[in-house]
Amino acid sequence: MNVKTVLVAISLAASTCLVTTCAHAETAARGQAGMASWYGPGFHGKRTANGERFNTHSLTAAHRTLPFGSRVRVTNKTTGRSIVVRINDRGPFVGGRVIDLSKASARAIGVAGVARVVVARL
Repeated sequence: MNVKTVLVAISLAASTCLVTTCAHAETAARGQAGMASWYGPGFHGKRTANGERFNTHSLTAAHRTLPFGSRVRVTNKTTGRSIVVRINDRGPFVGGRVIDLSKASARAIGVAGVARVVVARL
């Protein structure tokens, strides 16, 4: 392999990394779109997946993969209202949903049952 070939290979690898990084950054900036639901009455006072007690009146949410303690902005696409919540539980366990909000969180952005939302990690 000559020097020119090595330089081209390094250049291609670097540009691929930059494109991938930009794509990840763009996805993070756009957020995760999908359906949100809320949970609360039957779970109030029970332990969440991170060990704390669930409080339906707090601004928290359940997400399948985000680390506990992550803060995310959830925006209701219908109302345009948004709220920052802390991830403290796992879920939702219903297909097609991206986040389960506490009752207080859902009420704050106008989610009565399910709603289309965008979830963006802060």
